[in-house]
Amino acid sequence: MQVILKQDIKKLGYTDDVVIVKNGYAMNYLIPKGMAVAATTSNLKVHNENVRQRAHKMKKIEDDASQLASMIENVTLIVPMKVGEKGKLYGSVTTQNLADVLKKMGHKIDKKQIHLPQEHIRQLGSYVAEIFLHRNVKVNVNFEVKEA
Repeated sequence: MQVILKQDIKKLGYTDDVVIVKNGYAMNYLIPKGMAVAATTSNLKVHNENVRQRAHKMKKIEDDASQLASMIENVTLIVPMKVGEKGKLYGSVTTQNLADVLKKMGHKIDKKQIHLPQEHIRQLGSYVAEIFLHRNVKVNVNFEVKEA
């Protein structure tokens, strides 16, 4: 079944993408939750007109994301954490920690846009995180976990 996505859905697509999914997934989950609408002929016509009108705005948003990417890609973030014996952290470094550090620098990036190389980082050291600023713009950011 073809549907038009109303929001970004991880591993499926971005807002305004037309994707093919299984009937049950569309009818029982995506459409009732307002995440998608059925791609009927009339919905596709409305969708195409909306995409055409938003193209200019989306270009500006993509340019802003590219500019932000060039600003943060060469910066090494410092994530201070409490450390116990043998360099083991109390807790682990999360995407929220990186979002907080970026917020202190003046960049508003949601924690959902940040992907860590490992699920749990529990050691001091240097790592690389991937930040998805826009569907076409992603940047790798170096960060160091140091003792607070």
